[in-house]
Amino acid sequence: MFDMAQEPRGATPAHPVDEFLGTAGEGIACGTRIATAIGWRPVEAIAAGDPVLTFDHGMQEVLRVERRALWAGLTTPRADWPLMVPAGALGNRSEMVLLPGQSVLIESDLAEESFGDPFVLVRAMMLDGHRGITRTRPPVRVDIATLHFARDEVVYANAGAMFLCGANADLLSAPEVQGGYTVLPDWLAQDFIDCL
Repeated sequence: MFDMAQEPRGATPAHPVDEFLGTAGEGIACGTRIATAIGWRPVEAIAAGDPVLTFDHGMQEVLRVERRALWAGLTTPRADWPLMVPAGALGNRSEMVLLPGQSVLIESDLAEESFGDPFVLVRAMMLDGHRGITRTRPPVRVDIATLHFARDEVVYANAGAMFLCGANADLLSAPEVQGGYTVLPDWLAQDFIDCL
């Protein structure tokens, strides 16, 4: 699930220990499979120029891929741990890992009734406890990849889940529309998830 490359004993990580949630942004944990023109591929295998299937705009070219390692130590707070998503919890066919700051597209009748759109974005951290989604202690090193497109795009992951790539929204402010999607602030997302 994770790309759990461990540092040798005594090695100094390239990033400070405990740099995890605050730097993850819209990064996708390596090992997550993304829909591309040639099938489902691990996010770490995607390169600039590759066409990726997007929710609204069909195949779109990836302009840039940012790859980095995040480090976690013994003092990493539980709130910064990634989330283990069991198969089927978000439409995904296989178990997957979400970083806390990853924006996930949720479809529901409640969203349609509440916001006038059946699709809304929530940060993964708000899904803790929903449909068996739980925090999991991270390994020492977590490799991530961030896909950049010409505009905000939602991509398909693990045969059914949907993630936002390239968002610049301040998720802690009032709801905003980014690329046609409603991004919910945490306080509103919590109420929404609790009612699903």
